[in-house]
Amino acid sequence: MLVSDVMIRSKVVKSGMLVRDVFAECGRAHVQALPFVDGKGEISGRVTLKNIMEFSCLPEHMVDMAPLLGSFLSCVNNAEEKVKEVLCSTVDKYVRETGQFIDSSAPAIKALAFMEKNDTSYLFVVDAGQYMGVVTIQGIAARMSEMAECPLPDASSE
Repeated sequence: MLVSDVMIRSKVVKSGMLVRDVFAECGRAHVQALPFVDGKGEISGRVTLKNIMEFSCLPEHMVDMAPLLGSFLSCVNNAEEKVKEVLCSTVDKYVRETGQFIDSSAPAIKALAFMEKNDTSYLFVVDAGQYMGVVTIQGIAARMSEMAECPLPDASSE
């Protein structure tokens, strides 16, 4: 199985794009991050859902106190206003370093190895400098699940 067999096609992020549009594309493609391209169309970074959420929605003290938080959080005032503010802001301040790339002709097991080595669950697929899509651990697992029919366990042998 090759990376091209499990790759998910997605759009890229450009300067000035709204966070709302990034959320929508990540949701459509079922991916956690999208590549950020510069004015020349070259990948110069990435925008991740985790990074946006962490730096715009979660105050650090809430992360530190997560085990102690109850169901009612009176400290979160005007949540809908905050969400709208984040969604209507541009992605530029959330751009991070690019991370690891992989070629679409590489074996999927190599993608898994790179993901493990880099402590991530996705890689951008780039062929000759051209963005092709994203490969995710979930996509590989889903494809693997289609590769074999397994017999149901025999209930009488338990």
